[in-house]
Amino acid sequence: MPVSNLHDRVVLKHPKGSIVEILFYGATVISWRAADIGASELKERLFVSSKAFTDGSKPVRGGIPVVFPCFGAPTHPEHSKLGQHGFARNEVWSLDSVAMDNEAGVSVRLTLEPSHKITPIFPKPFHLSYVVTLAEHQLSTDLHVKNTSGTAGDSLEFQALLHNYIRAPADQVQVAPLQHLQYYDKTETSDQARALPKVEARAAVDIIRYTDSVYEDAPQNYEVAWPEGGLKIRSVNLKDVVIWNPQEEGRKIADMEEDGWKHYICVEPGFVRGFVKLEAGKTWIGQQVISVGRLVESA
Repeated sequence: MPVSNLHDRVVLKHPKGSIVEILFYGATVISWRAADIGASELKERLFVSSKAFTDGSKPVRGGIPVVFPCFGAPTHPEHSKLGQHGFARNEVWSLDSVAMDNEAGVSVRLTLEPSHKITPIFPKPFHLSYVVTLAEHQLSTDLHVKNTSGTAGDSLEFQALLHNYIRAPADQVQVAPLQHLQYYDKTETSDQARALPKVEARAAVDIIRYTDSVYEDAPQNYEVAWPEGGLKIRSVNLKDVVIWNPQEEGRKIADMEEDGWKHYICVEPGFVRGFVKLEAGKTWIGQQVISVGRLVESA
């Protein structure tokens, strides 16, 4: 069967061989295996720490965590009771339906709604729907946010981000095109410096030093490349992108394996500078498509 509904996750299998695993906890994609174009051997495309908790006790360190309704520490008054990165990544989602199952791809829809745990810290009405679609060489993840309020003027304000841990050699990987974009450097030591915008001068951005940069109004079309491989990431309605790798600081992360930082780059499309303002009854969709290969294949 192309869709296997297990006790803690759902597994999608494409007829051409690619596989994706999604935990119900956090709707977190924890594995995506796909072959290079023209090859048959499946390769893991995402990084998950060997120390990551996948039992629902804490957010998963790796894969593709879903960040909603705040990015980082909450800054919006309506988010004041929330923890880091909001609640979507540490709630159990429901498998709603198989959205597609044919030669083009297989997809499932997971949903999350207010609960006795969520409402005390976030009383706004909402409905989240997360559609994960697996093709032979592509993985799509679409986050649908609906403001279910029936009261005119009762807007829902939020941030959203898809926290991709891409498996890649940290000392060789580069991301482009980010040149000339304004960004905020969260590795700066003072609040004032972190709030001061910089302009990216590099044609391709590396992570050979501790990197935590938020690029504003980005192109939503990125190449993540290293000598032996690469991925393309295209997004819709996710106007910003975060590039993160902790380098040696990663040793301080309890659920990260020793030297784990050497094996990934986080390239995270999101809407995190400012807030989406969604009116009552309306739906917002943030989408990304990750594809095997490069924008321009090397000879």
